[in-house]
Amino acid sequence: MSDLCPCQSARNYADCCGRYHAGALHLLAPTAEALMRSRYSAFVRGLGDYLLATWHASTRPAQIEPNEAGLRWLGLEIKRHTVIDADHANVEFVARSKLGGRAQRLHEISRFVREDQRWYYVDGDLR
Repeated sequence: MSDLCPCQSARNYADCCGRYHAGALHLLAPTAEALMRSRYSAFVRGLGDYLLATWHASTRPAQIEPNEAGLRWLGLEIKRHTVIDADHANVEFVARSKLGGRAQRLHEISRFVREDQRWYYVDGDLR
């Protein structure tokens, strides 16, 4: 895989989302946007355990299905990061992928909550 982070920050993976994926920092993304970027990178890299660990217990699924064979993630665009208060934020994003020659686009406004200094993905509304 490329050394560039899949979240398209133009930074090295190890210095960007990789630091959250590895070790004790994985739940300590400093903002909801940083957590959103790290979750996208986790989808790209097939890190289901990370996705579950950063999903709020109230809405977390029992498991994460692996990426479909042939799925290729094409990019992430953060459209807006809205801080509601110290412990709540929304992130609007568009994630693009391709499967079987067909382009796919996921446009969502995701809700995040911070508990015990850790940000968690709660849920989202598709656009």
